[in-house]
Amino acid sequence: MQDKDTLWQTKLAARLHDPAEKALVLLRDPAGHENGTSRALARLLGFHDIGTDAIDTDNDEALARTVFKKGIPASMYRNVQCADWWAAAADRPQWPMQEITVTTKKGKEKTFSVASWAQVRWTNRPVLVHPLTGEQHDLGKKGGLSETDFEDIKERSFNHHADLLLALQRQNPDQELDWHKALLTLWRFAPELGETNDNGKLGELWKLLPADTRIPDHSIWDHLDLTSAFAGAFAADPQGDAALLSLSIGPVQPFIAAARKMEDLWAGSHLLARLSWEAMRVVCEKLGPDAILFPRLRGVPQVDLWLRDECKLPSDLFTGCDWNRGSTDSNPLFAAALPNRFVAVVPASQARELALAVERTVRDWLQGIGKTVVQELLQAAGLATDAEQTPVPYAQMREQLQGFPEVHWAAVPFSLIHARNAAKQTDLDVTELSDAMRPFFGAGEGKPCGFLATPAWQLLQKELRLGNTTFFAPNPGVLYPAVHDLAERALAAAKTLRPFQQSKQTGWRCSLSGETEWLTTDREQLEQPAGQRKDTLWTSIAARKPAWAKKGEHLGALPAVKRLWPTLFAREAGKALRKKTENVDRFIVSTHTMALAHQLDQWLEHGGLCTPELSKLQEHYRKELDAVALPRRLMLRHQSVNANALKDAAQLPALLDLADGENISESEASFIRRAVCQTLASVRENQGDDRLETYYSLLLMDGDRMGAWLAGEASEGRDYAISYRNSFHPQVQKGFDEHAAKHANIRQYGQQKRALSPNRHLAISGALNDFSLTVVRHVVENEHLGRLIYAGGDDVFAMLPVVDLLPAMQRLRQAYSGHDPEHEGGRDPRGLTLQGGFAILKGRLMRMMGTTATASCGAVIAHHQAPLSAVRRELAAAEQRAKNEGGRDAFSITIVKRSGGALRLTAKWGEPVKLLQDLRDFLAAEGVSRRAAYHTLQWLNDRELPAPKGDAAMLQSLLAYQLNRQANSHASAQATPLAQRLTTLTLQQPENKRIDWLRNFISVAEFLAREVRTHETGGQRP
Repeated sequence: MQDKDTLWQTKLAARLHDPAEKALVLLRDPAGHENGTSRALARLLGFHDIGTDAIDTDNDEALARTVFKKGIPASMYRNVQCADWWAAAADRPQWPMQEITVTTKKGKEKTFSVASWAQVRWTNRPVLVHPLTGEQHDLGKKGGLSETDFEDIKERSFNHHADLLLALQRQNPDQELDWHKALLTLWRFAPELGETNDNGKLGELWKLLPADTRIPDHSIWDHLDLTSAFAGAFAADPQGDAALLSLSIGPVQPFIAAARKMEDLWAGSHLLARLSWEAMRVVCEKLGPDAILFPRLRGVPQVDLWLRDECKLPSDLFTGCDWNRGSTDSNPLFAAALPNRFVAVVPASQARELALAVERTVRDWLQGIGKTVVQELLQAAGLATDAEQTPVPYAQMREQLQGFPEVHWAAVPFSLIHARNAAKQTDLDVTELSDAMRPFFGAGEGKPCGFLATPAWQLLQKELRLGNTTFFAPNPGVLYPAVHDLAERALAAAKTLRPFQQSKQTGWRCSLSGETEWLTTDREQLEQPAGQRKDTLWTSIAARKPAWAKKGEHLGALPAVKRLWPTLFAREAGKALRKKTENVDRFIVSTHTMALAHQLDQWLEHGGLCTPELSKLQEHYRKELDAVALPRRLMLRHQSVNANALKDAAQLPALLDLADGENISESEASFIRRAVCQTLASVRENQGDDRLETYYSLLLMDGDRMGAWLAGEASEGRDYAISYRNSFHPQVQKGFDEHAAKHANIRQYGQQKRALSPNRHLAISGALNDFSLTVVRHVVENEHLGRLIYAGGDDVFAMLPVVDLLPAMQRLRQAYSGHDPEHEGGRDPRGLTLQGGFAILKGRLMRMMGTTATASCGAVIAHHQAPLSAVRRELAAAEQRAKNEGGRDAFSITIVKRSGGALRLTAKWGEPVKLLQDLRDFLAAEGVSRRAAYHTLQWLNDRELPAPKGDAAMLQSLLAYQLNRQANSHASAQATPLAQRLTTLTLQQPENKRIDWLRNFISVAEFLAREVRTHETGGQRP
């Protein structure tokens, strides 16, 4: 047997040590959960034919019986057994065990079993606990699962796993089973029970079945992944030692922020995510994807491609994947879904080797992309692509990419923890671990620190007896939080040591980054200042490939890679999707098109009829016109109604862009603008109002306190972890409380916050994956007329028409936490239901970050011709205001006026957003004059509010009066309630900021209420 086979067999045995349906058969199946599906699958894999190693049956008769029964080598079994112990201890609280007497062949013996009050028959009361909030979800409200036939469930589980393995066998019927492929197949697809198999009985619950019915806050799949990770590390290390490897690549923000086009922003984030995958792939190829604990890789499209194309898993297994269906860049493959860091369980002896291999791999991969970029540029410019004929740009690319990205890593071996009782992995000596942690915490000699100083560890580090109940002493898995914390602190220290490699750069710099010289075929051209450059590589590109460089742009290596990455990846995605054209339809909605999106939607809603003048223009300029990309929702809503109208809609912004160009006379441009305006105005009641919307919006959202969430630590007076007691099943909570009432130590233990665990990282990563890959795009592009630029983890960057900004912001905030109070207890008609920390979309159940998780959002409304770099600066500033001035869990909106000046509003989520929308709708309603806003602003001076000493009556009366006098009788009924709500919110602001806040609130609402926004007042007419 080869060593590599031993690794994959060990990991497979670990994946099969517990059946997936354990929660549904526990305490119901007389055969016991381990003797059901798990044993049957082990036999199916042929483990019973492997034989056994020589073992000392005198010293471990029980182990011998188990080894022969399971049919795997004793050394492999020991690895799996130890991995199971560690995984359970890392993810679950310590459990009280009850001393009992059993009769064996040797006579009566004392042993321990789970205390009766801590035993849960989960099917009688199926409860899931959200791991981040402790919120309980009782699935038994409609009868529970007690009526399910456990024999039927076992059969379906076995058939599901067997079908996956048989798919591999059908792929190569004449060859023995490939252990590596078998592991990858079960890791990826075992958690997905097909609809044809479950007959509607289990559905999405299959993915969430708990590993332990007493602590139903993590799934059986999480436990199997972690057990497999530990077992693989043990098997691959000569000393059986595992280590935690933390690794990050970067820098992040400088790389993404250098952008002049929307495509640049997407390309930077997506390219960084791709580099992250290339880093993770090194570990995946060596140890399997379950070795990576954070982020969760299961279901990530780029990982699926690797499984199908590199690992050669059967392609028909991926048929139902979302990424295998879309042929535009709305495909999940185009999402920046992976963070720039990972945490993995690795063999301790291989940690350094793996980290260095990651560094080589990501840099070599980027160098390869750089070489391709130079070839593409030279070919597009009509120059020789051979490096010997045109050596300069190749040399520049190599030199400028050298040392990028930076790779930082730290590894902490679990061998710092010594189990004095090696057989049971208990009686822990943490002296070395404590010594290693002390410098990072600044603790004195002999003083415990970090997790070792917590009351929970102090209480349970030794066996605790309470009558006939015992809390067993922990094994090394319990110290996962200490090992992880040490690895993170060591990684942070490693980042402070940034090696600097000097690179000589001469001549003029890149026009985007300003850091390196621009790529050239002749170094003498680098001395030419802007305006004097002729016949350069970039002037040729600007003339022949304007999508790659605008006129005057001259880019260095990294900016050039970013600029061409959309083209290169679209080509790669086309091959992956096996399109005949080997290309994916890639589109970026322009700011001009986004500004017009709502008007185009209204026009299409009314039939999309063109005026005769417009039809003549389309025919006259048909050679110059390229249809622009339209928002996805607009195309989905109208594609089945009138295909020709959609084509016309895509040409209207193109005509306006043509009118703004340099190659057309002013009279022709004026005629084009008038024809487009009249066409879009034809659906309005006032067809004489032919103004066009010229403003669009950008949105940037970021999860709050992500570091605290990942660490499970308290921050700014708030706990980011639930207590041990709150993670228990309600039945266990009841028994626990009875014992805690009698024993202070037990009560104290239950009140402690749960220590950091791999399950926590898996839960967060899984939630962020589903949020960014699935939910965000649905909200932005299916529920609204927006365009998602990127979504990675807790970060969202999107472009929207102004009319959709407020509802999209609030909806994304609700989606992040997985709760929309307006649809409590029912399904949302928009297709996405958010409730209790979960999201349901198209029948798919996804766990979000939870009801206590918060996010902050910055938004900018700007003219479509405003420089993107300036708008981006305002957007970043708005997000920071939301986090700092708003105190997080807030939003901040900036309106950048075309004529100069800006409006800024910062507030909390919830009522302020709803009131802003309601006041906007009131001011925009028929029969209401926006003078209500203007008159109100006139008597709001900069000295004091007309509400002395916090008295709200006068302020409310004045607001109601101004709103009412500018409204007709039908709308005036809303004036008083709006004034009351506005007064309440105003008086909640700091006293010295109330006037500015109220002025900004009313001004923003008035701006949003305008049917169209041109320059800032009456509008621009052709």
